[in-house]
Amino acid sequence: MYISNQSQLFSAPYGRICFTCHYSTKAPSRSYRRRVRRRLLRASKPTLDEAQFQLALSQLPPRFTPEELCNVITLQEDPLVCLELFNWASQQPRFQHDVSTYHITVKKLGAARMYQEMDDIVNQVLAIPLLGSEALYNTIIYYFIEARKLTRAVNIFKHMKSSRNLSCRPSIRTYNLLFSALLSRGSNSYINHMYMETTRCLFKQMVNDGIEPDIISLNSMVKGYVLSLHVNDALRIFHQMGVVYNCQPNSFTYDYLIHGLCAQGRTNNAKELCHEMKGKGFIPSTKSYNSLVNALALGGEIEEAVNYLWEMTEKQRSVDFITYRTVLDEICTKGRFQEAMKLLKELQEKDLVDGHAYRKLLYVLEDDHGNSLARID
Repeated sequence: MYISNQSQLFSAPYGRICFTCHYSTKAPSRSYRRRVRRRLLRASKPTLDEAQFQLALSQLPPRFTPEELCNVITLQEDPLVCLELFNWASQQPRFQHDVSTYHITVKKLGAARMYQEMDDIVNQVLAIPLLGSEALYNTIIYYFIEARKLTRAVNIFKHMKSSRNLSCRPSIRTYNLLFSALLSRGSNSYINHMYMETTRCLFKQMVNDGIEPDIISLNSMVKGYVLSLHVNDALRIFHQMGVVYNCQPNSFTYDYLIHGLCAQGRTNNAKELCHEMKGKGFIPSTKSYNSLVNALALGGEIEEAVNYLWEMTEKQRSVDFITYRTVLDEICTKGRFQEAMKLLKELQEKDLVDGHAYRKLLYVLEDDHGNSLARID
């Protein structure tokens, strides 16, 4: 609409153009933005491929079963055709949808990000007592999380918890979906702290319901505590693995903990875990190595930092620019300028830094330690 008005303005005769028009600098209201969004969505809404729909109908026998309808919908690539088949079947006498037809339709609409249409189908599911399955509800929760409708996902979880149909009760898969959603709410440690309390309560509820945690749910707890800066709580979960819970830590467990310990400057604990991790045949991730090298360098353990730097390259883990800069900068801070230049040269010779990165690191060192570097013969 704005572009259209602009074009009309500039196509008008010169004498009719008003150069004294005043435009509001106030941001549009939320309700206005919502109306515009809905208008744009309606304008861009795809239309049903009638020929494809008729072809799909022809594949159904006269008195088809839910299983036969499910098979036809499964073969359709167009989500609108899937939805139209579902709605058409709903109007047929003596036909009643079952879990399979609801499930495949939810999958098709969710995968196509047709969340409003999917929501309508979900409401139909919720309106039928005792209908559903754990797999169907997990799919619904998954796509509501994808649509960033966490409240809706939690409501589905509560419906599962209260269902009289035991096959609809939450499983470890359900809880892991919610843990993942809660852990992805933001990078701010305060936000993570707020959501971690919800995650902790959810985990306790899961255990109280007799569901044994797996490595995914335990790692979710470890990661959540690390992100919310409660590393000791993360270590508590780690030490309970294999003792309280019948589950051994994996490489992700160690990576989360190493990163969290390094963020708090606890390099001795981080090195111990790194050593234990490698003893079990795991290779630290790029993020773990970079965290460890940075923490060691900033803590004054330059030799250890350089050793881990070379170990990273041997294990084919990529060193980021900040890690190179930190190590070189800390070496210079200790007055070992020749050593820093030698290391930088060696990194270039081994093709670990390209020409652009080499020059950038050199400029940074010259900016920070220019006078001292100038005295190097």
